[in-house]
Amino acid sequence: QLTPSSFLRIGQLSNVDLNEDVRELETELPQQHPNEIPHNEKLLSLKYESLDYDNSENQLFLEEERRINHAAFRTVEIKRWVICAMIGILTGLVACFIDIVVENLAGLKYRVVKGNIDKFTEKGGLSFSLLLWATLNASVVMVGSVIVAFIEPVAAGSGIPQIKCYLNGVKIPHVVRLKTLVIKVCGVILSVVGGLAVGKEGPMIHSGAVIAAGISQGRSTSLKRDFKIFEYFRRDTEKRDFVSAGAAAGVSAAFGAPVGGVLFSLEEGASFWNQFLTWRIFFASMISTFTLNSVLSVYHGNAWDLSSPGLINFGRFDNEKMGYTIQEIPIFIFMGVVGGILGALFNALNYWLTMFRIRYIHRPCLQVVEAMLVAAVTATVGFVMIYCSRDCQPIQGSTVAYPLQLFCADGEYNSMATAFFNTPEKSVVNLFHDPPGSYNPMTLGMFTMMYFFLACWTYGLTVSAGVFIPSLLIGAAWGRLFGISLSYLTKGSIWADPGKYALMGAAAQLGGIVRMTLSLTVIMMEATGNVTYGFPIMLVLMTAKIVGDYFVEGLYDMHIQLQSVPFLHWEAPVTSHSLTAREVMSAPVTCLRRIERVGTVVDILSDTSSNHNGFPVVESNPDATQVAGLRGLILRSQLIVLLKHKVFVERANMSLVQRRLKLKDFRDAYPRFPPIQSIHVSQDERECMIDLSEFMNPSPYTVPQEASLPRVFKLFRALGLRHLVVVDNRNEVVGMVTRKDLARYRLGKEGLEELSLAQT
Repeated sequence: QLTPSSFLRIGQLSNVDLNEDVRELETELPQQHPNEIPHNEKLLSLKYESLDYDNSENQLFLEEERRINHAAFRTVEIKRWVICAMIGILTGLVACFIDIVVENLAGLKYRVVKGNIDKFTEKGGLSFSLLLWATLNASVVMVGSVIVAFIEPVAAGSGIPQIKCYLNGVKIPHVVRLKTLVIKVCGVILSVVGGLAVGKEGPMIHSGAVIAAGISQGRSTSLKRDFKIFEYFRRDTEKRDFVSAGAAAGVSAAFGAPVGGVLFSLEEGASFWNQFLTWRIFFASMISTFTLNSVLSVYHGNAWDLSSPGLINFGRFDNEKMGYTIQEIPIFIFMGVVGGILGALFNALNYWLTMFRIRYIHRPCLQVVEAMLVAAVTATVGFVMIYCSRDCQPIQGSTVAYPLQLFCADGEYNSMATAFFNTPEKSVVNLFHDPPGSYNPMTLGMFTMMYFFLACWTYGLTVSAGVFIPSLLIGAAWGRLFGISLSYLTKGSIWADPGKYALMGAAAQLGGIVRMTLSLTVIMMEATGNVTYGFPIMLVLMTAKIVGDYFVEGLYDMHIQLQSVPFLHWEAPVTSHSLTAREVMSAPVTCLRRIERVGTVVDILSDTSSNHNGFPVVESNPDATQVAGLRGLILRSQLIVLLKHKVFVERANMSLVQRRLKLKDFRDAYPRFPPIQSIHVSQDERECMIDLSEFMNPSPYTVPQEASLPRVFKLFRALGLRHLVVVDNRNEVVGMVTRKDLARYRLGKEGLEELSLAQT
């Protein structure tokens, strides 16, 4: 049995060793990349900073808030609604842009390849067609991968784990920049057109979040333009609320599901919530769906129709054909179990693959090569499956966009080609709605197997791509297969319509991979436009989540953990009541006096070994009777602004300071505060004094050192703190709790584990 103190010692020991190793690596290999990066999921990275959702209530802030009267607050509220409307409109337009470009480029590619295959089927030499298809795919994906790998690596993947971390309070570098948005949009167009097993829905969420973060700040730091609007919202608290609205708008543009968007933001993202926020977010989602709908309707030439609310439309499910009876519910639950097991398998495979990628494929050029390889393999697999398939279906009465005849008789088309020769979204809709008998069970079985491995290999490549649509497609394929085999078993009785089972299979597979429950139920209900399926979909998703969680955690949580992000869950680990704040906190703490020498401040800020971001301020002159008690807390960013504007006591006395600093000076420096190295302080100025009284937060949150870990955790998590000062009974500072101290403790297989911290 380990005592808590020996626990701590272990933590500190492993700390030291790791840092030494990292330093040795740096000294041995000055320029070259190491071939293998040692990576361990039991680490917590120190490169992520926390966001500060707690307003610093210093004198400047209080003065400004007192000056604002009721009318001014009303204009602020109106501005919030305006921003939400703008977020909705822009997210909808970005979704339209992606949709229209993908449709045209993919259509062009399929026409070229189809013409080529038709030509060579007659006179032999089909390997040329294969070469053409594979080359087209690989070259398109190469462009998409190069821009991600070399310009903005954060744009890789679906972006949902990153947004989840941002809303949890972790500052992931570059995650909401304009550059990320541009690369994300171009990257997702190229990877879908390149025929990878990906969807364009996941990245919409990230795009919406970037748009929201940009608009709400009223300026672009990337373009160095300041529009002088919305200055009140330049702080983490406000920005976060708008980012959750942007994420919701992204979901509702992708699936045409405004309520689902709000619930997604609630379930996956936002850590903080209130009613006004819900209503504003719903407004943004509604506007986003409506914008997408009207623009696409005009583009398709029926301006008054408004028939395409989202990027993916599952089409309408009619009650007459597609009702379900009570005895089918056990069947649906069984499908949920299958989905959970397959989803867990998908996640486990992807976990090992990602570990391999982090260790060996960390150079941009290797990542691009891997992406091209996957693209070529995807095309080859598709071609070989179409070539070997003998499944022919009559053309008349079917709604196939690019019917490939290949070796079928005249007036027939190859049904395997409809699955591979289409964007994944179209294939999903076909699997839901094609009449019974349009697919051979053999075709579906082969397709499911191949696509499962392709999608698993593709997620985590250095391209922008979502995992929603591939999982829906895999699930729809095995669901339809399940439905067909049921109707064989029951001698073709009426209730086994394969389309219904395709829908349940899709829900089960997606639920088994990403483990969302509430929002996914509503998204599926809104996308199919049918409420009667709410109950079976909910059952399927619950079963899939329970079964999947038994084996391995959800895909997004897994990727967050692999990135070693200090992510705080809703609750502290269950068995952690024995730990107290004294064992969790970081000590000793670097404190500043209330009136401090400038030289001391500069040295503390420039010290690279301790990159603290908050410093407790203590009483300046402790004599024998008075204890150096806690007086406030000041942030690194505030200190840097003070040094930059040279707010020193001596200069104030000599009336050299032109004006008092206002809150605006701090807001203009947000979010990219200059590094301390860029601020020049002369030797004379180092001897000046700096008075922190009106800039520090005089009422920081504190806990006594006896508080238990769950209590500290609750306070920290619910208020979205960045620093929590630990004091003793004389109000002296004994330690500081930050996000990393709390995220270190996690429930593992054997009970409570403590992760070690690493500089990587």
